[in-house]
Amino acid sequence: MMADILLSINIPGIDFGSESPEDVGVTLQLLALMTILSLAPAILILMTSFTRIIIVLSFVRTGLGTQSMPPNQVLVGLALFLTFFIMAPVFTEINDTALQPYLEGESTQEEALDTAILPIKRFMAEHTREKDLALFFKYQDLEKPDSIDEIPLMSLIPAFAISELKTAFQIGFVIFIPFLIIDMVVASTLMAMGMMMLPPVMISLPFKILLFVLVDGWYLIIESLLVSF
Repeated sequence: MMADILLSINIPGIDFGSESPEDVGVTLQLLALMTILSLAPAILILMTSFTRIIIVLSFVRTGLGTQSMPPNQVLVGLALFLTFFIMAPVFTEINDTALQPYLEGESTQEEALDTAILPIKRFMAEHTREKDLALFFKYQDLEKPDSIDEIPLMSLIPAFAISELKTAFQIGFVIFIPFLIIDMVVASTLMAMGMMMLPPVMISLPFKILLFVLVDGWYLIIESLLVSF
């Protein structure tokens, strides 16, 4: 029943009932492209600098204690633009070495994909800890590769992801220290004054915001993120 329904669907450029190898090949290519597009958010998050940036920005907001300020849309938008800025050399290399030759007919689709993945693999390998990569090589029973280009993506992507998580949490820990000191000073002062019923967060929040503005905190955070890459 389901097969009859699929065969009856008329989609331009796709003929599910065709027996021509060329038409079947085009159909499979379109399905593969649709699959890649559906995985684009995961690719952006796990194969670029986005993970580290958004986690660090979230730590800043949590440390300040401003709850939903800045809003999630602002943080995600800033993280996206910073990701495009940091990844610009990689995207430029992909365009020059893979996309343009493919559009001009100088390379096949398979050759373009193999060429396009190399700059991304080098970027991820540069920011991946050997310990994290060795973990996945161990469980896949793989030998140490001779070059970065020989590292399989199935091992490199998760290793890069957990390396980025560790780096982001290390930066987040450093960010939390000055805010924690302010909270402790305010709480100790209120307790010494006998004002134990007054929530320390209400008093420390303006001081944390004031400190963050005086030291130009957003500039320092963004500078630290750019330098880390």
